[in-house]
Amino acid sequence: MSKPLGAGETAPLMPVVAAALIDRDGRVLVQLRPPGKAMAGLWEFPGGKVEPGETPEAALVRELEEELGIVVAQDALAPLTFASAALPGRHLLLLLYVCRVWGGVPQALDATALAWHAPAALRDLAMPPADLPFIAALEDIGDDR
Repeated sequence: MSKPLGAGETAPLMPVVAAALIDRDGRVLVQLRPPGKAMAGLWEFPGGKVEPGETPEAALVRELEEELGIVVAQDALAPLTFASAALPGRHLLLLLYVCRVWGGVPQALDATALAWHAPAALRDLAMPPADLPFIAALEDIGDDR
């Protein structure tokens, strides 16, 4: 078990990427974390860790193929916002991208379920704390449609 960091200590940065896949109706795709994983039973945006030597965009393209079975071009990813959160023994930097164009039909390959929701409806879902600030940003771009 990790111990809390003391004053002046720094935690290793853990970069993570996520996608807000937005369909033609302005709904956002979320996936349900499966049993046995950290934060099981919570709804989240698909994505994952950036591997050493990977750009965030390349990592997200890889993760979307692994988790959803879809093909996304890097230039279809538009950075939207980020979240920063202290975790035991590390610091999470979560980058959220918007994607409106992809190839294939998303499938729950690494999740219990998938669901499409209007941005405001995401407020009714149990989500990881780092994902919650993203809802307001998604509501804002939904208003711009």
